[in-house]
Amino acid sequence: MINHTITILAMLLQSLPVGTNLALLHFMWMMVSGALLPNRGAMFPALKATGLSDAAIRRAWGAFRKGAWQIDVLLRLWREYVMGLKGWQEHRYEGYVPVTVDITVFWRPALNRCPSKHDHPAANRALPAVIFGSSGEVGELNGQRMALPRAFERVHPKDTSENGLWQMMLKHVQKGLREDEMVVVDAGMKIRVLHEAGIERSLIRLATTFTARRNVLPDHHRGRKAKYGELVRPLPRQYQGKTLAATPPDEPYTWAENGRRLRAEIWRNLVLNKVTPDPKNRVFDVYAIYDPAFEQPWLLATPVKLKPERVRAIYKDRWPVAHIPLSAKQMVGAHRQFVHNPERVQRLPELALLAGSMLSFLAATFPATPTGFWDRKPKRTPGRFRRLLIGQPFPKDVNLPGQLREKKSVTGHVPKGNLARWLKTANMAAT
Repeated sequence: MINHTITILAMLLQSLPVGTNLALLHFMWMMVSGALLPNRGAMFPALKATGLSDAAIRRAWGAFRKGAWQIDVLLRLWREYVMGLKGWQEHRYEGYVPVTVDITVFWRPALNRCPSKHDHPAANRALPAVIFGSSGEVGELNGQRMALPRAFERVHPKDTSENGLWQMMLKHVQKGLREDEMVVVDAGMKIRVLHEAGIERSLIRLATTFTARRNVLPDHHRGRKAKYGELVRPLPRQYQGKTLAATPPDEPYTWAENGRRLRAEIWRNLVLNKVTPDPKNRVFDVYAIYDPAFEQPWLLATPVKLKPERVRAIYKDRWPVAHIPLSAKQMVGAHRQFVHNPERVQRLPELALLAGSMLSFLAATFPATPTGFWDRKPKRTPGRFRRLLIGQPFPKDVNLPGQLREKKSVTGHVPKGNLARWLKTANMAAT
């Protein structure tokens, strides 16, 4: 298991420059093995806990902070490896592959000049945080559903807001979107933003108070002619002590799933509230899906004609994208970070997200290992897999490719660190 993990990491990093690849291999092993957890996010003690020498620790730190590598290249190599696995199967519904898009934050409340802020639910205010956007298609490996990341997006240096990140990320997703792929986003995103990004195939969860309009003018009887279509309110709501009734659906639909009876109400060919009716408008359908397992119905919108059970299944495939930051923070231990250089502040979360994704896929390729006698039905989770790696030193006898080796520097004989500064000061004083 350990050698297999090292082999995959070596495959991922061997194309990097000589020296950087081996040092970054040591750094990634520190993250994947969960050494950050017992050391509370302190990287030097975590690297030391993996059995590295002092010189190897310095090289690993140097490769992380100023090595010649980019997260986009590592993600591309990781995707090529996963897609080449025999057990990998992408999810497809009526010919469409869900591509999930979401954001995640790494809280840095004590970081001076933090690039952005994000609302913290417990603090009830915005706190300094490093925000990242993530995207990837959904599939399964050995029966385990997960998201394969495509990109981790940083905030723009000139627009560090969450809205700016969403707009930039959606535009990048649209450029790489194939004809058989559909963007899936959660509540908080607006249909208008998806339209502005040029995304034609999407599925979005709406607020329970959402309203839209018909794309046709109502019949005129008397008085001033209507400018907009008839208002459509999918769900009832309370307003000033009164109940505003829901608009009757255009199509009711029911089906059975896992022994439960599900119901859907559908409204066709709708436009946003301030859009005047026009045959050239971008229209969408709204689905209110009632599931006995949930108190509130799901209100979903898509411009693509789909069956309600497929709409529900596609939206459920949005959830795996949230597993990547969960593994990166709680399983890898990168929820506590102590780097302060602007570039390192961005690099560490990127590598943590990659390590979290790798943990999930590695867990799916090995048999589930119980935590103890009480764990009678273990599952292939990144937490269980990380427990097998934590505390394990970097193996000395593993066979690494020839490209992964220490770079022999011509300045290897020169004193470094505090010793070099002390000698420089002593020489200056002597002269």
